[in-house]
Amino acid sequence: MTKPNRTFSIYVVEDDASVLRSVCALLNSHGYETIACASAEEFLEVYDSELEACMLLDLRMPGMSGIDLQAHLNAINASIPIIIVTAHGDVPIAVRAMKAGAVDFIEKPAQVDQLLEAVQLAGAVLTNRSVPRVPDEVVADRMSRLTEREREVLQHLVLGKLNKEIANELGISQRTIEIHRSRIREKMHARGISDLIRMVR
Repeated sequence: MTKPNRTFSIYVVEDDASVLRSVCALLNSHGYETIACASAEEFLEVYDSELEACMLLDLRMPGMSGIDLQAHLNAINASIPIIIVTAHGDVPIAVRAMKAGAVDFIEKPAQVDQLLEAVQLAGAVLTNRSVPRVPDEVVADRMSRLTEREREVLQHLVLGKLNKEIANELGISQRTIEIHRSRIREKMHARGISDLIRMVR
């Protein structure tokens, strides 16, 4: 078992009981302490503002949604790094959540490496109280390597648009959009949309 360099707890807020169990078990096996919450309301009952912690937050839940919970936490100035976990169709909402301060978002089903990377990023935020940024000059250099079409696709991506929507707006095929996305990620040294949003916002 690999112990994290920094000890902090992780609230896992997820209404699917099997997903909640499996995510908590995975994080526990990597040395993290988890606090399982089956709803946003349950999280608010157990939330301790003095506890050093981050949160894995599902967007779609009965009752208070993930977006509503994030807005509430922002309103009370709660300093807890939030990682959004979302289904593919909710990417536009996840982009909105990132613009509201989430440190990362992960599409379901979550890949183990991606989940652990996001938790490490949240840990860095707990330490520094800000998301590590790529210097502006580095971002500018990477952007300069994009073609005009790739820059156009990138602007649509960071607005949270899906491949089909971008393809329709630009009058090209979804496959072409997928190729552009792959080249954009490579040239920008980005793992995914969340990295791109952090660089261009």
